[in-house]
Amino acid sequence: MNLKDLKGMDKDDLLGLLGLETKSSTSAWLAGTLGTFGIGLLVGAGIALILAPKPGRELREDIRDRLRRAPDDASEAISSAANRAETLGGVGKTY
Repeated sequence: MNLKDLKGMDKDDLLGLLGLETKSSTSAWLAGTLGTFGIGLLVGAGIALILAPKPGRELREDIRDRLRRAPDDASEAISSAANRAETLGGVGKTY
């Protein structure tokens, strides 16, 4: 190897000759990871829109209705659990 060969090499080539490599920064890793996540998010949203069983308006109405019923459904679930707890009160194991 002569001087002309060394002049044509860049930093990574020289480090490679020594068995070293440049350290990647955390921001570069994070940008790549977030980019991959964003692409996956877009692909997933596109597939969900293609495979949706209902048009958007109907789906939004269903979601809105479920959210409006959520407090009532939660109180029913709590009272049902309380009733089951009362009926099973003395049935558990004693230690």
